[in-house]
Amino acid sequence: MLALADYLIVSAILLCLSVAGIIMNRKNVIILLMCIELMLLAVNTNFIAFSRFNDDVSGQVFVFFILTVAAAEAAIGLAILVVLFRNKKSINVEDLNSMKG
Repeated sequence: MLALADYLIVSAILLCLSVAGIIMNRKNVIILLMCIELMLLAVNTNFIAFSRFNDDVSGQVFVFFILTVAAAEAAIGLAILVVLFRNKKSINVEDLNSMKG
């Protein structure tokens, strides 16, 4: 049987990996989006773990709302990425500044 601390350790590792990915890579938009999704996964793991160990369903319901927002964020992020690639032929974050106006 896994304890609550085991789930929290896994969630902390996921969060640290995503923060490290954002800090280390600030040029590729796809990797930044993946790191944000990984961060949301760490939060969802916490919600599920606390919901399971407290025998309360509200944490699991809240996870569905977070997954909905994450899907919308991924769709909008990929749409922005497609527009960036069509205009600049690159997916560097630095090219986003030239798309103003």
